[in-house]
Amino acid sequence: MEDHRRELTGYCYRMLGAGSEAEDAVQETFLRAWRSREGFERRATLRSWLYRIATNVCIDMPARPQRRARPMDLVSPSTTATAVLNELPEYTWVQPIADARVLPAGGDPAEVAAQRESIRLALIAALQHLPPRQRAVLILREVLHWQASEVAELLDTTTASVNSALQRARAALDGFSDEDPVRALDREEEELLARYVRAFESYDIDTLVTLLRDDATFSMPPHPLWLQGPLEVSRWMLGPGIGCTGSRLLPVRANGCPAFGQYKRDPARGHSPWALAILELQDGRIAAIHNYLNTELFDAFGLPPHLDSV
Repeated sequence: MEDHRRELTGYCYRMLGAGSEAEDAVQETFLRAWRSREGFERRATLRSWLYRIATNVCIDMPARPQRRARPMDLVSPSTTATAVLNELPEYTWVQPIADARVLPAGGDPAEVAAQRESIRLALIAALQHLPPRQRAVLILREVLHWQASEVAELLDTTTASVNSALQRARAALDGFSDEDPVRALDREEEELLARYVRAFESYDIDTLVTLLRDDATFSMPPHPLWLQGPLEVSRWMLGPGIGCTGSRLLPVRANGCPAFGQYKRDPARGHSPWALAILELQDGRIAAIHNYLNTELFDAFGLPPHLDSV
C-alpha cells in the first residue's frame, strides 16, 4: 500500500483542499484497508481498491462550516489604508501542499506538468464548490484519466451517471481560467526568482515591486484581506509589513509553483519561521504572492524550525 501513498495523497488533497487533511485521509484509508484485508478478493487491483476506500473516506469526513477558499474568492481587494487584520479559522482556507508529497518523481515531463497544473491553488479552490461525488468524478476522469466504466465501478453507479456528473462538474468550473499552465521553470524565471530573493532579503521594495505584474495579487491567509497591484504591495511592505525587514528566504516547491519559507529576525538570535510564500509566475513577472502565515506548515515542507545567524 505504501507504494500508492503519493498519488493517493494527491487525490485526497484535490478532494479536501488541505495537505494535513489529505495525509490524515490517506492514513485512514490504509487503516481501513488493513482492517478489511480479508475481504479484498482481488477482483479489482489493489490501486483501484485503495481509491474506492479513499473516496469514501473523503466523502465521509465531517462536514465543515464552509468550503475552503482563497481570500480573493471571498472578498473584494482591500487597500493598505483600509485594511483590517482579522483572522478566520484554518478550515476557511485552501491550504498548500509540498510538491514532493503529491507529484510523481521523474516520469514523462508532459504528465508531470499536467499534475502540477492540477494542484494549483485556484483549481483546488474551484473544486471545493463541487459536491463531493462530482468532485471525485472530475478528478478521476480529468486528472487521473480513469475510464468512465472504472469510475462507475468505484462509485457503485452507472456509466451514464458518471458521464452526467462529469458534464455538470465541467459546467460548474467553466469560468476557471488556465491561461498560463504551470511548467518547469526556465532560465529567465529562475533569474526572476533570484532577483526577488535579493530584493526581499535586502528589503529593496522599490526593486521588488518592479518584478510584479500590474494586476499582481498579494494575500495573507488566515486574514481575508488581499491587495492588488505593485503600488498597494509597496505601501503594505513599507507600512504594516515593515517588520519583515531583515528576513531570510529558503526555497521550496508548493502547489506546482516556486515557494519560500520566510524567516523573520528573532530578537533572541537568528531567524524564526513566519510565513510560507507561494509565487505564481506569468509572462516573465510575478502574478501572485500567497503568504500563508502558518508556521505549522514548515515541518510539512521540510523547513528547519529556526535559522542561526550568518
